[in-house]
Amino acid sequence: MKKTISFFIAAVMVMAACERLDDNHGVPVETGPQVRPDQLAMILSEIDMGKEQLWEVHDAVTSSSGNGYDEEYTMADLFASPGAGVGDAGQTRAGKTYERPLRDLIREYLVDAQGKGGTKATGESLDADDYLKALTSSDVQIYWPYSEDWDGRTAPVITFAPEGDAVTNTGFVVREDAQGQKRVEEVVVDEDMAIRRPVWVINRNTDGGFVSLEMLRRQDPSFGEGGTIVVGRTGNAPHRPAGLSKAEGGEDNLRTLVIKSLRANRNYDTWFAGASEFFFRCGSVENFQAKSEEEMKRYSPSVTEFMVVVRRNQIGKKLPFNAVLVSDWSAQLDNVAFLITEDDGGSRTTWKCTADVKVKSKGYGFNIEIPLNTRDDIVWRGSLARTWLERYSGETGRFGDVELTFEILGK
Repeated sequence: MKKTISFFIAAVMVMAACERLDDNHGVPVETGPQVRPDQLAMILSEIDMGKEQLWEVHDAVTSSSGNGYDEEYTMADLFASPGAGVGDAGQTRAGKTYERPLRDLIREYLVDAQGKGGTKATGESLDADDYLKALTSSDVQIYWPYSEDWDGRTAPVITFAPEGDAVTNTGFVVREDAQGQKRVEEVVVDEDMAIRRPVWVINRNTDGGFVSLEMLRRQDPSFGEGGTIVVGRTGNAPHRPAGLSKAEGGEDNLRTLVIKSLRANRNYDTWFAGASEFFFRCGSVENFQAKSEEEMKRYSPSVTEFMVVVRRNQIGKKLPFNAVLVSDWSAQLDNVAFLITEDDGGSRTTWKCTADVKVKSKGYGFNIEIPLNTRDDIVWRGSLARTWLERYSGETGRFGDVELTFEILGK
């Protein structure tokens, strides 16, 4: 490929070896070459990809989306399981194999560049193996917005997530002249271009460490109607309700609080950052049936949580949710704490709140700490009262920029 963009490969691909510390714990987590999204965007633009590699990336982002994540293809999956998406547990999508997966082209390109001797920066030669190791262990990925509209032929413009809140950035596109010579040209990329034609954004993965609502549903397909209703998670463990109307050995007036649907009315980040990752967390006291203050000691609050990715083409659309927030809501539980955040990372913190119960007509509050991150956008937080939920069961209400439909199931 003849190129019009020239640069030192080492300057593009690698910085001096250094140590990065985790923000939360101060523990060394990464050493060696650092992988930057802008570097990888340039590298991919220099690789002569064909339809097989484009379909590989499309297979992966489609699989990620089907698993409840964004349209993304992590470098870890690209090298370990070509075509696999986030949530595929290391399995290549549908057992599909590729004659020349993208990982082979990347490896060949790096080795070839090193062999040509034009790979020196800061006085050190680039080691292709070291960079490949850094790439496979990084959180860098290919994000393909609006991938469902791809025509199966057009090659992408490749760009990267810029710093800050910029809505445009430099992208790289391959052009072919009348003589069949290919070259890489720079273009200005915005979201309108990504809607009209394929654009790959090299950014960092933020949702792969969480279990999506769709994956939770698959883990418990026996619950509800073939898995259409799914329970949440309390901490790291699945939180399975005892029943939809009556808990075994409990009262016959236990009820279940379900979110039936949601509609997100705006994006919270620039389009380079991808979809909105909403976290829904509910703090409550399940199956509360204390008859005295002394019996209250047997109960402790729990937090149920879900992570739901709303892709950019889903904004403004009503989406099925079908998730249980409180499985055993007794008549003594007056209200629960409810928090919606859009994940933006940062240090771990908590929202200190209460869930209110009644014992012999006297009100008590259980202290609850619901986790969130310091940089998260708080979409809505407050209490959900039993009387309000009963009155508006099945109706849609506005919670910040999100619309939810709650339903109380049971007698």
